[in-house]
This record gives sequence, C-alpha cells and structure tokens, in this order.
Amino acid sequence: MSARLVVLWRHGQTRYNAAMRLQGQVDIELNEVGVEQAERAAAGIAALGPTRIVSSDLQRAARTAQALGDRTGRDVELDPRLRERSFGQWEGLTAEEIQAGWPEAHQAWRRGQEPADIGAESRGDVAARVSSAVRETADGMDDGVLVVVAHGAALTLGLTALLDLDPTEWFGLAGLDNCRWSVLTGNPGRRPEWRLTGHNLGVAGT
Repeated sequence: MSARLVVLWRHGQTRYNAAMRLQGQVDIELNEVGVEQAERAAAGIAALGPTRIVSSDLQRAARTAQALGDRTGRDVELDPRLRERSFGQWEGLTAEEIQAGWPEAHQAWRRGQEPADIGAESRGDVAARVSSAVRETADGMDDGVLVVVAHGAALTLGLTALLDLDPTEWFGLAGLDNCRWSVLTGNPGRRPEWRLTGHNLGVAGT
C-alpha cells in the first residue's frame, strides 16, 4: 500500500523571503507574516485529514508543519533530506548582489544551468534526495494523507522527479508561493507513479 494523497507544502514567509534574499540552507525562522500564513494554511490542509506530517528540519519548515500538527494532533517528523537546495556562497544574498559578484555564474543560473564554483548543490541531487524522502515515506503508509513540508526549490525539483521528468532539463513547473501547496494522487499501474492534481493551492491570506 501507499499514501492515497500527498500534499507538498512550502513554508511561510521569512524576513529573507520578504527582502528577496536567497535562503538555501540558512536556518532562518518565520517572520510574523509567515506565522500567520502557517496558521491559516494549516486550517485548509487540516480539512484534507492528514494522517502523517513530515518536514524539513530547518526551522522555517518545522514551524510551519507544527501549525498543522497542533491543529490535527499529529506528530511532526523531521527529515533532513527535505532541506532546501544549498546555494553555497550565494546564500543570504539578493539577485543584484549575486549578479554583481558572479555575473557569468548568475547568467548561467538564469539560463537553467548549474552555477559553477560557488558550492551549490546540483538540481539533480536535490531532486533525488527530496523525491526519495517522499516516496519512502508514502510507501510506508497504508492509505491515508501524507503532508510534506519543505522549501521552494526543493519541492519544485522533488515534484519534477516524482512526475518522472528530468529535473536537470525540464523547467515546466512554477515555484510554490509561501505557504502554498501541491497535491498528488496515486496513479497505480501507470506512469508516473503520482499524478499532479493541484498546484500552488492556498487559502485567503496566504
């Protein structure tokens, strides 16, 4: 058996999000807006009847997940495989600062290529670890609804892999806004294993 439904939920807003700074694996907390977003979104996701909640161990995701755990009485499990993509030397910087310091690498990144010599994690590696965490957790369930709480780039890349698309070359998914989510349903006996039935969903105020 496997989970019947998988919800991929991005964390609420942080001060880095508000300032348009690249977060990567910097462990930054939700700001006041983010906490409010998490509470409102948790009410919407709770209506789906979550049976298991798994989150990145970075505090902005874990705090978002806890809003749902408190509302539903479900424990939040932490999995470091769900962390955001690491962007190495670029973490904490704005796009303007990155472009000024690494113009060629920035242009390559904007074209969908891997930025060289900054210590960034590759798209393929992120997709593999995130999709593996989701599949492993979902496969360990006997029906039910799995909620996975993580980060923008990590979820986009993991979702691409879950849909059997190449995350190194396919760029067809828009990223999730803060505290919005995607929904996957099982697709037994066919490929891909999961079918995308909703993307960038949310409630008023998120």
